[in-house]
Amino acid sequence: MTSLLDQGCSPQLGILEISTGVRSGRFTARAAIEHTLARIERFDGELGAFTAVLAERALARADAIDARHAAGKPVGALAGVPFAVKNLYDIAGLVTLAGSRINRDNPPAARDATLIERLEGQGAICVGALNMSEYAYDFTGSNPHEAPSRNPHALDHLAGGSSSGAATAVAAGFVPLALGSDTNGSLRVPASLCGLFALKPTYGRLSRARSFPFVASLDHMGSLARSARDLAFAYDAMQGPDPDDPSCAQRPVQPALFELGRGIEGLRIAVAGGYFQPDGNHDALEAVRRCAKALDAHETIEIPQAAAARAAAFLITITEAGGLHRQRLQQRVGDFAPAVRDRLIAGNMVPATWVAAAHRFRHWFKAEMHRIFERIDLILAPATPCRSPRTDQTTITFDGQTIPLKANLGLFTQPISFIGLPVVTVPLWSENEKLPIGVQIIAPAWREDLALRAAWALETAGVVRAPVATIE
Repeated sequence: MTSLLDQGCSPQLGILEISTGVRSGRFTARAAIEHTLARIERFDGELGAFTAVLAERALARADAIDARHAAGKPVGALAGVPFAVKNLYDIAGLVTLAGSRINRDNPPAARDATLIERLEGQGAICVGALNMSEYAYDFTGSNPHEAPSRNPHALDHLAGGSSSGAATAVAAGFVPLALGSDTNGSLRVPASLCGLFALKPTYGRLSRARSFPFVASLDHMGSLARSARDLAFAYDAMQGPDPDDPSCAQRPVQPALFELGRGIEGLRIAVAGGYFQPDGNHDALEAVRRCAKALDAHETIEIPQAAAARAAAFLITITEAGGLHRQRLQQRVGDFAPAVRDRLIAGNMVPATWVAAAHRFRHWFKAEMHRIFERIDLILAPATPCRSPRTDQTTITFDGQTIPLKANLGLFTQPISFIGLPVVTVPLWSENEKLPIGVQIIAPAWREDLALRAAWALETAGVVRAPVATIE
């Protein structure tokens, strides 16, 4: 096997470096994929990122790219770039597990999800399906049906969920890009705990076609990477209307990659106060402070009724998810993880008047946030209330109180998901800490480019970074 390391490459390489290497002829797409597969084979038994590795398919696609390149034909902007997807995305020939036991009895998918098709249409290569929390309903990444996905920076700490395998795979240097989903924080929480960049686009921006749903009115498709530039690169390739997904917005592609160089000049950036500045959460607040200083953000703004927004998001989540799984609960209740089962059962018992009130509040909250964004371009807020907890930890401290861990890792992300705003999460490290913590950069609807510009400015200034975990 040709070693990509022998050709001047390493797991640290990002999308641009790999695609440039392939298109320039410095190394082949096959070499890039062989290196990826070898690293997965060597380390994933310990880390638990993948539920399926597509070695034969990936190598065949790599060979096809190399053949096109040798013939002088175009190979795409993402030529040879390996990526992997949360196992709620359909991959042709694989059963779409969605982290569950029940779905294992389903037939294999007949076609790839739209986002896989779009990335591979630009030359990227899907190398596998990734572990996740059962039906995407968990912030810790735990799943009784699979071996756990571990945090590559500290194996006795949580990777976060529900896109746990996606975070593990990128942080471990298996792939420079992984696709996940974010309903209430399922990309942003693992990004914060594993030290990665994440993009949750505006609701409806990216197609959900041929993916397994969780909460239809809250589900977002998005990505994890080790660079804001890589997020923008992949985001541009995945954009556009999709007739296969009625929830996908009929908006033209709005490229973000070439906007990064504009930096933060002219942007009005504020820090979220009140609910987002709890007492006793020093790591989270210090991370926001460092970003605010670097971005020249001096104003603090109040996001009105953020706690109520989180409560309303919880109600909508539990009722929509409960309705989606009602038949499975009736037929195979014993095949659910107990914690997921209990929440789904409870969701079928919530009074309709409560849900109606949650939707009314959602409409009001969206209007209030729109008013804030009439005078502010970006808002900074913590991504998680703490660094990655230990795997045996059951509580965290928030606002001076001890609260349950599982339900509350997403307490800063849920109010934002609730109204579908785009968010980029950036990772910060401290000299005395072996684990990172994330900050959310929140933008108005359809302005992913603004959040990516701020993230890139922080990255180029050295304030945020996403190193590959040392696992060798």
